[in-house]
Amino acid sequence: MTSAAPSPSADDRTPGGSGSGGTEDSSTAGDLALSGTLMVVYGLFAVFQGIAAIANDEVYTSFGDYVFTFDLTAWGWIHLVVGVLVVAAGFGLFTAEPWARVVAAIVVGLALIANFIWLPYQPFWSIIMIVTGLFVLWSVFNYRSSRTV
Repeated sequence: MTSAAPSPSADDRTPGGSGSGGTEDSSTAGDLALSGTLMVVYGLFAVFQGIAAIANDEVYTSFGDYVFTFDLTAWGWIHLVVGVLVVAAGFGLFTAEPWARVVAAIVVGLALIANFIWLPYQPFWSIIMIVTGLFVLWSVFNYRSSRTV
């Protein structure tokens, strides 16, 4: 007599082992990895932007008269510091730890505010960075860990 091996259940066939949750978990993990990569790239661009403004504050010009006006050297330092924080938080996102997501959300929020105020100096670039920051925030808040405690 031969006994047939039991057929694998739906829980055993999915990569996450949780029925239908495997696909959603892998896509949100991919979004989180993309967000981490975008944060690192964005942070590096902000660092280079800050260095350019610190080295020669005549690199950027203002378009029009706005309520908020700042010295471009000060803006260079702001972009440099925020850029370094964004790079660090971006590397932290690769761990998918809750603390990294909280830090990333705070740092990206600061970067969004900085880019909004930076609009008079680099309008096109600021809009690109604001949209990128909003995607990063969406993916950070949308991520659901598949780990059980």
